[in-house]
Amino acid sequence: VSVIFPSAGVQVTDKDKLINKVDDITDSVDRYQKVIDNFTIIDYLNGYPDIKAAASDLANQLEGLRGNKANGTAGVALAVTVPNETLPFAFITKAYGTVNVRANIADSDITYLRGIADGTVPLTPGAENNLRSSANGLAALVTDYGVSMAHEFSIAGHPVSVGVTPKLQKTWLYNYTASIYNYDKSDINDSRYRSSDTGFNLDAGIATDLGENWTLGLTGQNLISRDINTKEVNGYRDTYQIRPLVTSGLAWNYGAFTLAGDVDLTQTKRFKSEESSQYAGVGAEYRVLDWLALRAGYRADMKSNDTNVFTAGLGVSPFNNTVHLDLAGSVGDDNTWGGMLQLGFNF
Repeated sequence: VSVIFPSAGVQVTDKDKLINKVDDITDSVDRYQKVIDNFTIIDYLNGYPDIKAAASDLANQLEGLRGNKANGTAGVALAVTVPNETLPFAFITKAYGTVNVRANIADSDITYLRGIADGTVPLTPGAENNLRSSANGLAALVTDYGVSMAHEFSIAGHPVSVGVTPKLQKTWLYNYTASIYNYDKSDINDSRYRSSDTGFNLDAGIATDLGENWTLGLTGQNLISRDINTKEVNGYRDTYQIRPLVTSGLAWNYGAFTLAGDVDLTQTKRFKSEESSQYAGVGAEYRVLDWLALRAGYRADMKSNDTNVFTAGLGVSPFNNTVHLDLAGSVGDDNTWGGMLQLGFNF
């Protein structure tokens, strides 16, 4: 019997450092509102320089936010595997999610604030309440509860392993759309913006050895397609797409070396408002000692909608392989970074 707990990973891409900018703009809004609230006739007679400076600063930050976006993915899993001669099986629980934040800057806001800053737009009480720039945060959390079963068959005298995982699938979606001037990223998982859905799905895989050193595999995840709508918030709604993800893989093993590659034959779908991706990856492992392995890899999006990343990691298996610890990190363009940890026990 083997137990994997936990298996966890995260990857974040924030090319424009949007998360920090959204926090910074809150300070500028507070400053602008403070000078408006403390406005006096003396300030008006002096040409209200504090208001002009605050408006200029806010306009600059809005221009810096135009078109900015950030996204991240994360996952955690637990598996308990029970081997036997007839039908090996495993209890699987995993949760994985994605989040995407983007800024929607209204040009009219920048024009108005620039006008206040240079004095060409009259200062009208309450006009700042008509600013329309917003930020949208979309998040999806999918949790699978399943039982994996596998068996080896002989086809024309050749051994072929087949596995299936029927699973219950629970999905939570979050649609947080709010004015950028009071946007709070901690509200993205508030129940006011959440919808949920429960359904059935299926994973399957097949693998076979080609000679002494080669292994060929094919997997299919989420073989039942589903479309799930978010809650409508401030007139905006999106749809999260669950689609079959079919991946082929080939591995070569010789002594202490293993080389592997895989290619997605279908696209990775997300929310309808996001571009899809299709990945290809290569990896290598060198077993330095019986209990130590070094690894490196590279993953690319063949549709060029996601960042390509380099990965590196190691595996440690002390105590006669009764404990397995795997650590890895990833780095890529556009301020992309990630990390993974997996801990396993054999009994």
